[in-house]
Order: sequence, then structure tokens, then C-alpha cells
Amino acid sequence: MSAAVPALRARDVCVAHGDDVLVSPMSLDVEAGATVGLCGPSGSGKSTILRAVVGLLPDGLRARGEIVVLGTDVGDPASDMPALRARAVLVGQVPTVFPESILANALFGLRHVVRAPREQLVARARAGLVEAGLWEEVCDRLDAPASQLSIGQRQRLCLARALALDPDLLLLDEPTSALDGDSKAIVEAAIGRLGGRRALLVVSHDPAQLRRLCGEVVSLESVATG
Repeated sequence: MSAAVPALRARDVCVAHGDDVLVSPMSLDVEAGATVGLCGPSGSGKSTILRAVVGLLPDGLRARGEIVVLGTDVGDPASDMPALRARAVLVGQVPTVFPESILANALFGLRHVVRAPREQLVARARAGLVEAGLWEEVCDRLDAPASQLSIGQRQRLCLARALALDPDLLLLDEPTSALDGDSKAIVEAAIGRLGGRRALLVVSHDPAQLRRLCGEVVSLESVATG
């Protein structure tokens, strides 16, 4: 990808249900290696925008405007969206782990999109755990159930699962909303270390958090009603 091409370009993007506009128009660029924040009041549609970026809107909702992610036009029906989602990865705000081992969870995305010998996949999963700041805490118990991890560790495991794919763009939806203060600081530190290597778009209801993590913050306004 050329450095001159943004990882994400969004122009006049809104989300509608029929004729009703649910998310007000917004525009932003996320350059390669940049960390951009998206803030706005509750209900303004921040999470919905992230889902629109990777073509995962719920049935009945439709994005309008231009969304180009890593050179792919998300609005083009011919675009290979599964392939794009392996390069532009959405990490949800609820840290969902599967009823398997810590290692199996870290391998989950890789097993579905990468054809390689297991030792190569394990090496990539380990790299993801290291980048997410979790390796030192779990390296001696990779076969233990992921359900034994704390909520903060689960959040970093979800981040590691995404990082194992070596994505060009990470979309982080309220990455610390379910965490206590100590866990929040640890996850923030892990996210902060990603800056410069990957493009990040971070959604948060906490403006102070976005100022700490992001070089630029874009505000999403509520849709006027009545």
C-alpha cells in the first residue's frame, strides 16, 4: 500500500434505515500508521460507523457516502469483503473468548484465513500475544481455558487475535469500557504501543482517553430529531 493512500477514507458517510438517517454524515481519513479517535454522545452511532467501514451493518441498515478501506471500495458489490476484513479488523467492545484454550483463541482468526503449517500459525499467534502485551502473563499456560483470564486479559486476548492476522487497519470499539482502572491502563498502554506500525481508528465515549491515544479526534454529532 502506498504511503500516500489513506488506510481509510470516508466522505459524507451516514447510515440510514430506509429514508430515516440514523447516523449523521461524517468524513475522516486515517493515514497509514496513524491513530485517529472517533467520539460522540451516546447513541450517535460511533459503533455503527465502525461496522459500516467493514461492511457489517445489521440487516435493514445501509451506508451512504464513500468508504474506501485499504484501496477497496466498501460500497462496491464486487469487493471481496471477507478478504478485506482480514486486513481491516474490527475488535468489539465486549471481550468475547471462545470455550477453548488461550492459544486456540489467539489462533482462531488465523485458522480461518491463513493456509500455513501449524508452527507458522503458532508463531504468528505468539507475536500477536506479545504485541498485545499479554505474552508474559500467559506463556506458561497457553493450554489453559481462556475463560480463566481476567476481563482485562480477555480484552488483550481479543486484541492479540486480531494482531495475529497482521492487519493494516485496526478498528477498536470502546476497548476499555468494560474494564476497571488498572486494567484500563494496561490495555491503553498496549494500544499506545501499536501507534506508527498500524493504522488505528478508536471509538470511545471518553474524550480524555482519545486525547491520550490519538493524534487526531473526529466528533460524530447526534442526528437531530423532532
